[in-house]
Amino acid sequence: MTDESTARSINSAATDASPTPTPTPTPASTKPAAETETETDVTVVGAGPTGLLLAGDLAAAGIRVAVVERRAPTRSNLTRAFGVHARTLELLDARGLADEMVARGTPVTGLRLFRRLSLDLSRLVSRFPYLLIAPQYEVEQLLERRARAAGAVFRYGTELHGLHQDSGAVTADLRDAHGAGGTLRSRYLVGTDGMRSAVRRSLGLPFPGVSAVRSILLADVRLTEEPESLLTVDSTGRTFTLIAPFGDGWYRVMGWRRDRSRPADRPVELDEVREIARETLGTDYGMRDARWLSRFHSDERQAPEYRRGRVFLAGDAAHVHSPAGGQGMNTGLQDAANLSWKLAAVLRGAAPDPEGLLDTYQSERHPVGALVLRSSGALVRLAMAQTPLQRLARVLATRFLEAVRPAKDKAMGTISGIGISYGTPRGAHRLTGRRAPDLALREGRLYELLRAGEFVLVAADTSDAAPPATPGAVTRAHWREPNRKALLVRPDGYIAWARG
Repeated sequence: MTDESTARSINSAATDASPTPTPTPTPASTKPAAETETETDVTVVGAGPTGLLLAGDLAAAGIRVAVVERRAPTRSNLTRAFGVHARTLELLDARGLADEMVARGTPVTGLRLFRRLSLDLSRLVSRFPYLLIAPQYEVEQLLERRARAAGAVFRYGTELHGLHQDSGAVTADLRDAHGAGGTLRSRYLVGTDGMRSAVRRSLGLPFPGVSAVRSILLADVRLTEEPESLLTVDSTGRTFTLIAPFGDGWYRVMGWRRDRSRPADRPVELDEVREIARETLGTDYGMRDARWLSRFHSDERQAPEYRRGRVFLAGDAAHVHSPAGGQGMNTGLQDAANLSWKLAAVLRGAAPDPEGLLDTYQSERHPVGALVLRSSGALVRLAMAQTPLQRLARVLATRFLEAVRPAKDKAMGTISGIGISYGTPRGAHRLTGRRAPDLALREGRLYELLRAGEFVLVAADTSDAAPPATPGAVTRAHWREPNRKALLVRPDGYIAWARG
């Protein structure tokens, strides 16, 4: 079911179906999950976007959280990620941050790939029907400000050197920038510390996969000539180039050439970037004044487990993808939104089956990570097509997507994140596990109501609705227009139960 059909189903009348809940525990209490003495409830290792959103959510829920980050507190304005997709903007909206984020970025409503495939993002059924070009550091600034305001404690210049866990807590072995050691004991620990995750290594978890593309060039430059479209992307059998505006006169350029594989630490010259752009696009648009030049290798990897005991992995610590589609940062933020409310419910003592609830993080998010690996991998392989047979396959694939609107809409839903849904038990209502659109209700927009961090029950008369028990408070809301459906929406914006 696409996001458009989900919206239609929610807003139409239908016959009753048996209510089958997603795994959700009983009403919240303030009793702690364990009596073990700890210094904090959750340790988050890594202060990138994933860790910052997670820490902010937990702190806002009244959970004690400490963020450990090996870098200094000053943030660079030079980052690889630069695109914020519609689903991520919805998550930021549910935290009161989306409007400020949009004001900082540049919306792109149309993409043209391989000179044949046009994607009209304005068709997305979302309050944010576009790709927002905004650098990762802008996302981090907003999320860190929120986390600090909510009470999260930050320990910059501190590295994880190991961990061990027992039945009641996790002890992290830490070392600061001066080499001084120490420990931090918490009930749970989440590794959001990137592809070379120290948390994952400490758990002994493998990170299987491949190096998909080697020696990708990045450059932040000014252009003498403005490109014809906001987002310029194309490839030949030998090269690939992407140009995107930051909106402040600077442009991000990404380039790759098949026969120019270099070590990741090999310096990049602007002439190398210009040459690739000219071969791919026929022009380099007068690239000049590079403020950043870098080279990296793109891997496709996924940890087999996102949870081991009291330790979790999220973001690039759990999965890394090719840059095609710009889904890396966005997928990590969605990991954090899925995990945060579950940890909060367990730590509040609201879950009669804490282990079962926490296990749903693996069962829901691991398949999403695998899906993003497949979709981004398919895009990068289309871009890298070299042989006549491979290039014919690319032509056929793009023609199919251009001609078959449902297939194109499904592709846009996957890339933007709004088409992602979670598996549900047999017999569940067809809406269960799907992302909830931003419904217009008598009490306001759904995603405004989700800012309380609670479940939202939507019905014509909420006194008549009988959803399953929830792990915490429920905000009750009413349809603005007549509707026979009743919906219970989780704090992360997914439908936990539906009737009608």
